[in-house]
Amino acid sequence: MEESGPSTRCRIMATASEFFHEIGYQKTTVADIARALKMSPANVYRFFDSKKAINEAVLERLIGEVEALVAGIADRSGLSPTERLVTAIEALHRHSMDRYERFPRIHEMVEAAMGESWEVCRHHVAGITAVFERIVREGIAAGEFEAEDPAVAAGCIHVGIIRYTHPLLVGQAMLPPVPSLDAMIAYLLRGLAPRKG
Repeated sequence: MEESGPSTRCRIMATASEFFHEIGYQKTTVADIARALKMSPANVYRFFDSKKAINEAVLERLIGEVEALVAGIADRSGLSPTERLVTAIEALHRHSMDRYERFPRIHEMVEAAMGESWEVCRHHVAGITAVFERIVREGIAAGEFEAEDPAVAAGCIHVGIIRYTHPLLVGQAMLPPVPSLDAMIAYLLRGLAPRKG
C-alpha cells in the first residue's frame, strides 16, 4: 500500500533532522535518509525535488518554532508594549545561544542557510520584523513609543539586535566595543521614547 504524501514527507523530514543532529547536514546524503527509511533515493525525490528542499523543510520547521515563540510574546496580555518588546528580544537571544551551545550541528545548518540567503530565511526575517512592527504600533497607540514609520522602526530594531541573535554572529567572541544586550535594548528603547515638548 502506498503511503500518503504528508505522512511520508514528515517521516523524511524527521529522519533528515536526526541525521543533521548526529552528523551534520553537510555530511548527510539523500541516500542516507532513504536507507534509514528503507526506501530508494528516487522515492525520496518524489516528495522533495532536491536535498536543499529537504534542508529547507527541516529549517522551516525549526524557525517556525522561533516565530511562534516571538508571536506568543507579542500576544501576551498583562505586559506593556515595552515589556513585550524587551521580552521578545531577550527570548530571541536566549534561543539563538541555546541552539548554538546545545545543537552545534543543527546550528551549522542554520548558519549555512542564513549565509546562502535561503528563501525560508528571508521569510523568517520578515516574519520577526513584522512582529516587532506590531509591538511598535501598539506602543505608539499606548503613548509608550514614538516613530514616524513603525515599519522602519521595526527594521532598525531587528538590525540593532542582529549581533545577539544572528546564527553567524552569536557564537563569535564578544570583542570590544560590542555593548551588552541590556545596553543595546536600553539604547533602542531610548530611540523609541516619545520626544518631550
